[in-house]
Amino acid sequence: MIAVAERTRTAEKTSPNVLVMEDDISVAKGLEMVLSEEGYDVSVAATGQAALEIFREKGCDVLVADLRLPDIDGMDVVRLIKSARPDTIVVVITGYASVDLAVESMKLGAFDYLPKPFTDDQIKSAVGRAVKQKQAELPSVSAPKAATVEEKLIQKREIFRVLNRTAEDRDSWNGTMEGGSEALRDYHLSDEAKAAIVSADLKWLNEQIGELSQKQLLYIYKRMKREAW
Repeated sequence: MIAVAERTRTAEKTSPNVLVMEDDISVAKGLEMVLSEEGYDVSVAATGQAALEIFREKGCDVLVADLRLPDIDGMDVVRLIKSARPDTIVVVITGYASVDLAVESMKLGAFDYLPKPFTDDQIKSAVGRAVKQKQAELPSVSAPKAATVEEKLIQKREIFRVLNRTAEDRDSWNGTMEGGSEALRDYHLSDEAKAAIVSADLKWLNEQIGELSQKQLLYIYKRMKREAW
């Protein structure tokens, strides 16, 4: 087990400590800049070994982890860190997105999963929710059941799929706009998710899947504008 140096806790509130484990230097630097601007104390590691060394030295509140690394399997790093500090909140990022990979990471206790490419708003939202979870110290930090996690991930993927298609394909746009929930019958969505898309319930969508990209917001804004008329 990893021996982690205990940090001295003072009455003064400190900034949340975020460890970014990402081997793509440009992506790592971008994440460091975006998260530092949010007020987090950010450390960056380009390898799994470097991430473990930083973790041993100062620990972390939130680990933003790419799973494909040049030296160690990212899953092993997540496993070691969660074993040493179960209360560490993990946000997984990867360019090799799959439901199976996401479910496996969630079984290890990951809090959220973002496939690349993602926007600045999406990573800020994911880390912000992770920090709130850490500060609240809720029991739900422990790994949820695989079936529940898989359903959540599939629904998130399907909502993104719908919104991306409406932005790229005019027929899909018109079909969803005119057909309502019936136009979404081929997607693996709950009735609540279908209702949120059809009614352009941006609040519900943000609460369930995080911030949407500008591309994904195109349909929502058009739908809201139409309803206003």
